[in-house]
Amino acid sequence: MPKPLNEESGLTRSDRELLRQIEAALPLLSDLSRADLLLYLPTGHPGTAVVSAQARPAPVAPVFDEGLVGTVVEKKSEPAVFQVLTRGRSARVFNSRGPSGAPTVQEVVPVRSGNRLIGALSIESNLLEYERMRKKSPVFRKALERIQEMALHGRLASAASLSRLGEHDGLLVVDQKGIIQYISGIAENLYRKLGHTGSLLSIPLQDLDGPETLADAAMAQGRCLEREASIDGLVWIRKAIPIVCDAAAWRSGQPERLAGALVVIQDITDERTRELALRVKTAMIKEIHHRVKNNLQTIAALLRLQARRTDNPDVTRLLQDSVNRILSVAVVHEFLSHDEDAIINIREVCARIVSEVTQGILDPDKRIRIVLEGENVYLPAQQATSIALVVNELLQNAVKHGYVGREEGVITVRLAESATQITIEIADDGAGLPPEMSVERDGNLGMQIVRTLVREDLRGEFHLTSHNGTTARVVLPRLGSRQRMVQTA
Repeated sequence: MPKPLNEESGLTRSDRELLRQIEAALPLLSDLSRADLLLYLPTGHPGTAVVSAQARPAPVAPVFDEGLVGTVVEKKSEPAVFQVLTRGRSARVFNSRGPSGAPTVQEVVPVRSGNRLIGALSIESNLLEYERMRKKSPVFRKALERIQEMALHGRLASAASLSRLGEHDGLLVVDQKGIIQYISGIAENLYRKLGHTGSLLSIPLQDLDGPETLADAAMAQGRCLEREASIDGLVWIRKAIPIVCDAAAWRSGQPERLAGALVVIQDITDERTRELALRVKTAMIKEIHHRVKNNLQTIAALLRLQARRTDNPDVTRLLQDSVNRILSVAVVHEFLSHDEDAIINIREVCARIVSEVTQGILDPDKRIRIVLEGENVYLPAQQATSIALVVNELLQNAVKHGYVGREEGVITVRLAESATQITIEIADDGAGLPPEMSVERDGNLGMQIVRTLVREDLRGEFHLTSHNGTTARVVLPRLGSRQRMVQTA
């Protein structure tokens, strides 16, 4: 919280509560005004003020792209603000501080707590939007003035519950009896889609929305409301902001007099249609991955059956190698069948492959363990499939060749990630490589698969070293926007 809102600022508890209520209403006020809003408070040091709150309009481009909360300004940079803070009267100036020096209009109004001046609200819009707002219906402009007045008196804090307005939202103003006094062209076009083709001015909103309108509910409850509803195949979000007549009642403590309500209509039919289509597509893709996984497991089962029917140990070994490769690919499809995101946690894939290798090819009479270490690493599904095959081949190679004539050992799978690369290591404490062995020249089919996948598909590097065992190291470059890092508990 900026310093002016602290106890040392000289503001009372009611002052700070009022400022919080004003801040809650700023996003709505910014959207309706199509302007940037900056709330300035004196710092306690002469000739300086600080931006304590800021809101930028969602329907149009903002004047200020950067966040300014906490920025301390002086009189020479913000003369209109200090004019209001000094004299307590509204001010309007023309500036050239929009994007690329575009002309802007700055209107500054005082913020009072009771009879005391405690701050200033700067409303800044580009000149084009300012002129557009001036040409709007007097009914709408008067409603906007009332809403601004309500916000400055802390009577619009419930606006914090509303979603932001959009560029193509329709606007209506109704009086306290629900009669439409103003309707924008966008709102008229929306109601035409429901068959209301005549003039909608001066008719009850109930004739359009039914007997229980959101505007009536907002006026009855004295707070902003928002609802989503489906009407004749259309999906609308309605927002209703109650409008109180004037501030005299607030200052005198008299009961508030209701003037009506501002209603906002947003047509989200296309958005909901796209969401539904995406959900259907996602469900279909997940089902496809599920079927691919099942088909791969069926193929693996058939190969196992074939392996049991042969008496040739070399054929059995080759078939078992194929089974393990197929199952390593099936692991990735299993993850994709459960998660709609095409980003795979490589650590979870490695854990499944370690389990498959442990159950499938480790000699139960030997005390050989496979340990998985390292952090979560996330890669797209295509790369995850290649990684699964690589890890499977390297683990099988370590089990089959590293512990010939040995009864115990540890194989460690390590995952690590830095700002520039991903590293996967499979290290064993077995016999190591023969001194004269060359991976390029003497490598078996498994090593050929690893080299091809790492270099051609993953665009990485593969190194095989021997010291107190064998270490296979795969180094992949990070993929920027295609890669996602997620923190997990």
